[in-house]
Amino acid sequence: MKKIILSHLKAPAKDWQDWRWQLKNRITRIETLEYICGKTDLNKEAFKSLTSIYPMAITPYYLSLIQSNNIKDPVFAQCVPDLQEISCPDTAVKDPLQEDSHMPVPKLVHRYPDRCLAIVTETCAAYCRHCNRKRFWSQPNRISLKTRLQKMISYIAESPQIREVIISGGDPLIFDDHILENILSSLRAIRHIEVVRIGSRVPVVMPVRITPKLCRMLKRYRPLWFNTQFNHPAEITPESTRACNMLQEAGIPVSNQSVLLKGINNYPEVMRGLLYGLQKISVRPYYLFHCDPAEGCLHFRTGPKAGIDLMEEIWRHCSGLCLPQYVLDVPGSSAKLPLNVMSKAIKKDLKQHQYLFDKFK
Repeated sequence: MKKIILSHLKAPAKDWQDWRWQLKNRITRIETLEYICGKTDLNKEAFKSLTSIYPMAITPYYLSLIQSNNIKDPVFAQCVPDLQEISCPDTAVKDPLQEDSHMPVPKLVHRYPDRCLAIVTETCAAYCRHCNRKRFWSQPNRISLKTRLQKMISYIAESPQIREVIISGGDPLIFDDHILENILSSLRAIRHIEVVRIGSRVPVVMPVRITPKLCRMLKRYRPLWFNTQFNHPAEITPESTRACNMLQEAGIPVSNQSVLLKGINNYPEVMRGLLYGLQKISVRPYYLFHCDPAEGCLHFRTGPKAGIDLMEEIWRHCSGLCLPQYVLDVPGSSAKLPLNVMSKAIKKDLKQHQYLFDKFK
């Protein structure tokens, strides 16, 4: 697939390792997708109607991971638009976490007292079809980063209860190193900010972005935590492994926040393979999110019971180092709701060993 993509884009092999080339040459047109994937059964008119609402963008690297030309391929299903995205039931909502109502200044989400989330861009290296911020994709960015950042920094500086800031988007790693450093240094200049997190799927969809120069810069701003999103074992490649290892070698912990996706990772054997693979590359499985009811995403959702049953299976067969928290993020809640904390299997085990608690009464 890599050779086909390079040939179609008329690019030499060395360009593959250039993250700016990867970003510039994202696949955004159905005709390009048809040629590269050899898929000719796409309804062009419907496809273009769909992408006018929810655009398509796939890095050449991520597209090269597709092993088969059908929607059952886990990479294909995550990055190629599906007509189900625009046949949304009434239960879908644009902003499932009510982030827009928790923005004291533009694009700064302050839902929890001690931390906030800075949406520094609406652009991603690749648009994941299950994204709960799909509402931003087709909205033009009318706020410059400079103006956006000034208002964010001013609010955070005047809010001493905030000790942690998550830099998110979109994907902040689409910016050049010097822009990222400006964001980090501005936050670090605020005395009460103790921890900064970066949320980015770049190690999965464009791993060449993780460079020695970037890692040296990031290292200067520790304690810095890095959260990424692997959803399927097929995404754990030598390239993505190398990207995570480089961050870790710079002293930056890498955690994973998967999303439970119907038809992609909602099978015990697939989820085990993902969690084992993450442990193998020293990436901590942090959260498994129940897919949010965002518009354009409902076809990816499982029922909560199916997710709990899956986690019971995982809980019985995987070591603690492999176990993420299975959570539901809901608006108005003071915290994410853990769905696997008291599953029926755990309750059964507690009942069997009740004598361990009775003697302390």
